[in-house]
Amino acid sequence: MTSEVAVLEVDLGAVVANWRDLVVRVGGDVAGVVKADAYGLGAVQVAGALFGAGCRHFFVAHVNEAVAIREVVPGAMLAVLNGLWPGTEHLYVRHGLRPVLGSLGEIEAWSAAAQHLGRDLPALLHVDTGMNRLGLSIGEVEVLAEEEGRLDGIEVEYVMTHLVSSEVPDDPVNEVQRGRFAAVCARLPAVATSFANSSGFVNASDLARPGAALYGVNPVPGQPNPMRAAVRLRARILHVREISAGESVGYNGQWTAGRASRIATVSVGYADGYLRSLSNRGAACFDGALVPLVGRVSMDLTTFDVTDVPGAREGEWLDLIGPGMPVDEVAARAGTNGYEILTGLGPRYERRYLPA
Repeated sequence: MTSEVAVLEVDLGAVVANWRDLVVRVGGDVAGVVKADAYGLGAVQVAGALFGAGCRHFFVAHVNEAVAIREVVPGAMLAVLNGLWPGTEHLYVRHGLRPVLGSLGEIEAWSAAAQHLGRDLPALLHVDTGMNRLGLSIGEVEVLAEEEGRLDGIEVEYVMTHLVSSEVPDDPVNEVQRGRFAAVCARLPAVATSFANSSGFVNASDLARPGAALYGVNPVPGQPNPMRAAVRLRARILHVREISAGESVGYNGQWTAGRASRIATVSVGYADGYLRSLSNRGAACFDGALVPLVGRVSMDLTTFDVTDVPGAREGEWLDLIGPGMPVDEVAARAGTNGYEILTGLGPRYERRYLPA
């Protein structure tokens, strides 16, 4: 696509404002989680803006993501959540990265690297308290507690865990995890902790790790969103077609006009991350008015009923995400969450960054 067809605007000022708001809320250090290309919005640009605002802790998922942004966050803690893959130790050392160690094998490898270099190497320890994906099991924690030499050469900066159900504050599993984490930390070296993600920012820990909240996704579903919107996705109307009552639109005729209608086509589809599940359920916004998505979302094109907005003509813009259609509303209509909507935004959009 060209900039004349579909534009993804990222408000770096809103991202920074959200980070600052969270700093005030948690009363401590707040990291920037910029994995998955900063949730699809551009990790280099987002991390650079956060660093410029004073953020000094960053998380990514993979080591190549960390290498890609190291230059824009010089000297900051840059941690790799998915752990230490065998044979990549040199990348962590060369670029000053922190592996998040989640197994005895990873700990052994990082300790060996430190001893080979003759100096301590920094890392985080990840303890599993109920997610059952990554992280040291309770049994592995006991091994570490009983065999202290396993951590030789490792400067443990934080012990962290990941909440299972942080977006549901009353879920009993939150308190279960809190108790397990406290017990685990009592068995490990006394260091700072990281317990809170976007929805769990009210949970006390030394380092909060918000991700989606930085980008405007509501961290407290069912309540007013305390975050500023940071994303606007606009698509230009390519064509407006007038159809008669009884005519259908799109593949397999899944929508039929009940009246004479005006159908606007935009050059965005599921190849761009505009989900097929929005077919006959989604909507866009034009000049403050919602216009329903009609028919199926196809690979490169999507159609909207603009009968009631005569100003919607060829060359005008529809907001697919933005004022009147926030990312959480798009997600609800698609039957998913805001995380998937943002991370799925494809490379064909012209990306524009509003300065911090």
